[in-house]
Amino acid sequence: MIKPVLIVFGCLAAGNVIVAATGLPLPASIVGMILLTILFITKLVKVEEVKSLGDFFNSHMSFFFVPAGVSVMLYLDIIRGQFLPIVVSALVSTILVIVATGWTHQLMRSKNKKK
Repeated sequence: MIKPVLIVFGCLAAGNVIVAATGLPLPASIVGMILLTILFITKLVKVEEVKSLGDFFNSHMSFFFVPAGVSVMLYLDIIRGQFLPIVVSALVSTILVIVATGWTHQLMRSKNKKK
């Protein structure tokens, strides 16, 4: 279990270094995940090498929602006051994501049919 942790946190640390050194306007965690994806694509790291860590995180995912749940309870007054804008923005963004996903899927299917 040490190797997968070192791989994932190594990518995160590299992402932190890259963002700090370049001033890239992206979160370091995103840069780290991009690095991990590149390692997967280039086959420098096999998915099986980090699968055990992914399985561990998936089986304990509810634990990661505790801080968000506590925050909702702490800021319930603010959330109540802004309920309508929150719901509208959630609905609009959900619809936009569904439409963008559908268009992307259609585009990819049409390109695959041409081949």
